[in-house]
Amino acid sequence: MPRVSRKRDIAAPPEKVWRLVSDPHSLPRWWPRVQRVEAVDVRQAGERSQWTKVLGTKAGRGVRADYRCLHSTRPRRYVWEQELEDSPFSKHIARAETEILLEPKGEGTRVEIASVQKLRGLSRLGGPMMRGAARRLVEEALANLDEVLSEPAAGDRP
Repeated sequence: MPRVSRKRDIAAPPEKVWRLVSDPHSLPRWWPRVQRVEAVDVRQAGERSQWTKVLGTKAGRGVRADYRCLHSTRPRRYVWEQELEDSPFSKHIARAETEILLEPKGEGTRVEIASVQKLRGLSRLGGPMMRGAARRLVEEALANLDEVLSEPAAGDRP
């Protein structure tokens, strides 16, 4: 089962990081290839919230993928999974889960993003390729988080 985990220290307090990573509406700001988020159904405390990511392809088309929050522990842990049943992804992926862990680090936050994918059928042979793609995705997400959270707030701009 390809699993990738990366960490990065971000110069923002955990609560500020939490507000961004636990809000599906914010995904286009920091999660790679997300053009927009639709059909957001946020539940109290986050767990069981659902949303659809519209992902941009290299060809410029949008591909829809449905997600739901599995675990939400404010401001420490947020886990979502892709809903694969009856989707085009289900032919290749049996399980796809993303976990975000936040840990106070000085005045900032150590952010860890872990991606776990269980491949199906012959797709299992592509494990090393999937791990590489997941690693690049997680690293880009962390870099984007760092960039978004280091931007001055609207009231802080000259």
